[in-house]
Amino acid sequence: MIMFRSHTMMNSRRWMSTKMQICHDIASFRQARANVHKGLTVGYVPTMGGLHEGHISLIQQARKQCDVVVSSVFVNPAQFGPNEDFDKYPRTFDADMAKLGENGVDIVFVPQTKDMYLPEHRVYVDPVGFDDVPEGKCRPGFFRGVATVVTKLFNIVAPTHAFFGQKDAVQCVVIKRIIEDLNFPIELKVLKTKREENGLAMSTRNQYLSPAERTASAVIYAGLKSAQDLFKNATTSSIPAATLRDNIESIYRSEPLLNDIQYISIASKETMDELTDVDTTAGAIISVAVKVGNCRLIDNIGL
Repeated sequence: MIMFRSHTMMNSRRWMSTKMQICHDIASFRQARANVHKGLTVGYVPTMGGLHEGHISLIQQARKQCDVVVSSVFVNPAQFGPNEDFDKYPRTFDADMAKLGENGVDIVFVPQTKDMYLPEHRVYVDPVGFDDVPEGKCRPGFFRGVATVVTKLFNIVAPTHAFFGQKDAVQCVVIKRIIEDLNFPIELKVLKTKREENGLAMSTRNQYLSPAERTASAVIYAGLKSAQDLFKNATTSSIPAATLRDNIESIYRSEPLLNDIQYISIASKETMDELTDVDTTAGAIISVAVKVGNCRLIDNIGL
């Protein structure tokens, strides 16, 4: 049974556990969740492990805003394609648990694949249209895998608030649609992308980069910032998306270690539909996917 100690003596209404509880199956997690007092807010931070400062910033925000903090670590096979890095994806369980404990997480859900996807599993959540956006075209079935696991986790965890980072821009739109379209009573919190000193968006996959590649990867955000500045300085009511795209591409082409531009998307903030012209009042979101060495990296910026 998870025990909670009140923060009322520290002039706070929030509660936290005296010791982090780790649950390795759905039944034990649901028992721990049932022991959380009714009426307390539950902030949830789902992860695939390999925790970095971006994850920690989400947990810290959940700790500030909610009474109870739950996180999960699950490398979801349904969102990896046949030639992707599922088998070698960083798995750092002990280090992850230490970081979660140090940052005030109350309950951690660490399910096994066999529990999340039974042999007879047949039902998936398929967000219509997202295979047609550039990230979906690069990774067929990815968003079905994301939508399915997020829906399952929301059902199991039953949070009142869910915290995600802006780095995965389309994923955030998908999750917003899951919450609204499937009527989950969850408040979505999307936090700004946490970045390294050179502007590189923090990602578990950054571990794949060599020192030289990590330095070169600063060009990803530099290109996005350049387009953002171009947009801010526009003197007309709209700016062609091609102008912004060409600006970014020219900067990326200047870095030899950035060897593949998979896409530069300039899309609606609400639907992720590609734009021909960007209204300077409505703005847009620019998303990119590139490869530096053998490492595929994504990033985005809002206009």
